[in-house]
Amino acid sequence: GPRHRLRALLFNYAQIILLYKISKENETYLDFKTLQSLRPEKKKFMEMSEASKQTTRHEESEHLENPEPDQILSQRRSLIVTQRKWWLSVSLCLFLVVLGDSLVMLLLNFFYVQDNREDSDQDLQYTGTWTQALIQNAAFPILIPLFFIFRSPKQNPETNNTRFLSFRILFLYMSLGVLVAAHSKLFALGKLYANYGVFTLISAIQLIFTAIFTAIINRFKFNRWIIISILLTIVIYVFGSPEFGGEPDENEEFYNIQAWLTFAGSVAFALSLCFFQLGFEKLLVKTKRYGNKKVFKMVLEMQICVSFVASVVCLVGLIASGEYKELKDDSQRFKKGDTYYVLSLVGLALSWQVWSVGLIGLVLYVSGLFGDVVHMCTSPLVALIVVLAFDFMDDDFSWPRIGALIGTTLALGSYFYSMHKKNKEMMELDRRENSVEV
Repeated sequence: GPRHRLRALLFNYAQIILLYKISKENETYLDFKTLQSLRPEKKKFMEMSEASKQTTRHEESEHLENPEPDQILSQRRSLIVTQRKWWLSVSLCLFLVVLGDSLVMLLLNFFYVQDNREDSDQDLQYTGTWTQALIQNAAFPILIPLFFIFRSPKQNPETNNTRFLSFRILFLYMSLGVLVAAHSKLFALGKLYANYGVFTLISAIQLIFTAIFTAIINRFKFNRWIIISILLTIVIYVFGSPEFGGEPDENEEFYNIQAWLTFAGSVAFALSLCFFQLGFEKLLVKTKRYGNKKVFKMVLEMQICVSFVASVVCLVGLIASGEYKELKDDSQRFKKGDTYYVLSLVGLALSWQVWSVGLIGLVLYVSGLFGDVVHMCTSPLVALIVVLAFDFMDDDFSWPRIGALIGTTLALGSYFYSMHKKNKEMMELDRRENSVEV
């Protein structure tokens, strides 16, 4: 065959080279006639080498176009491993949201229960809103070491318009930072201006805004399971929300102001979730700094940069409003003393970061709508924890909350079933494509 002849030719060619070297060492040279006789052999050798290369390339291209069954099996296993990693990432982020929500509500109630607000006048009732907004974002430096610990995938060398994309990312971070600072401030005001039940009822519509904005901005496609999950989540949030120790007395409630503040905060929160998702899909992935993959390091980068901008906005508001002057009086009114006052604020700041990282992670791996659904579905579980930790007057884990806790499994189960069907369809499509290629 061709390969056998090629081997024989290589052997003859090696003998000729060896003969030439020996003659050169003995200071004897091959004559012109002998060299002429070697040229056809060399030409024939080159032709055989080129033919062999072309045959090898043809075999490689056929192998790529028609993969072997072992290769298809390996691709399928790789897809299964990728999906398992994805489910683990989603579960981790969901756990962080539940943990963050629980810690935030526990520490907020502890903070306001320990504050001697019954001895304060109406003006002191509403202080601390810029402080609370700043606390929600100020602990982002703890994420910086994690950002450098997590490994980044190799950058894609096909990055285009890097300078233009960097400018757009900077604009995204600044816009999101302002939005986050706005809804942090508005929600802090809304909680302290009126009854927490009214605040909960109005803020429940944020999921409707999130669904609308996601459909318009992110081109999200709904199915019946997701719609069922949204409706159940709104009911769960209304009937299963925990008590809040910072609500004002009856003579200090202003429902008209609170309604508009909570409404505006709900719109800002829904918009921020959609812009988070848009930034991940259209900007951070396009820069290819993390390859073409969605990795957890993107969540840390987004949270650090957005929280930095939001913290600057809240700090400017704290100084401009003169609220920083009242921090000393707040610490003196704290029943447990200055040490516990500082520790409660530090704990709140860390808990907010845990919640934010989990929420943004759900936005990255699934969608902003799913992140909002998970956040609102945690309310019955948080209510149970608050009832066990604090003894509020007339507050118990009543039947509506029990029903809301059961409904949480149905709401999340509907959304998870929708994601499971989507992943199953993708695997089936991949299997069909590979079977057709074989």
